[in-house]
Amino acid sequence: MGLLPEEANALPPPGIANRNSAWLGMSGLLVSMLHNNLNRRPAIMSGLHRHTLLTTAGWFVGYYVTKIVNYKQAKLDRDMMSYARSHPEEFAEKERKTFAEIVEPFHPIR
Repeated sequence: MGLLPEEANALPPPGIANRNSAWLGMSGLLVSMLHNNLNRRPAIMSGLHRHTLLTTAGWFVGYYVTKIVNYKQAKLDRDMMSYARSHPEEFAEKERKTFAEIVEPFHPIR
C-alpha cells in the first residue's frame, strides 16, 4: 500500500465492517442510483452490476480510509507520549485525595 509507511503494518487491521466503509459503500450505491435516474432509467432495478461494483468499491475505499485514520491517530498518540516522557517536569502527578477529603461533612438539618 503506497499511502502508508511500513511502520503502519505494526498496527492491527481495522474491522471489515466499520463506519467509513458503510458510509462510502452507501454513497457508491446512491451514486449508481443517481446515474440511473439522470439517464432516465429505473433507479433501483437497472444496472445491478453497477450497483454492486460501486458499493464494493466504496466499501474498500472506506476500509483504507479507516487504515489511514488509525495510523495518523496512532502516530499522534506516539508523539504525545514521547513528549510527555521527555518532559516529566511539565507532567508531574498530582497528589491523590480521598473521597472524604473532597466532600464536606454531612450535618442533617432537622
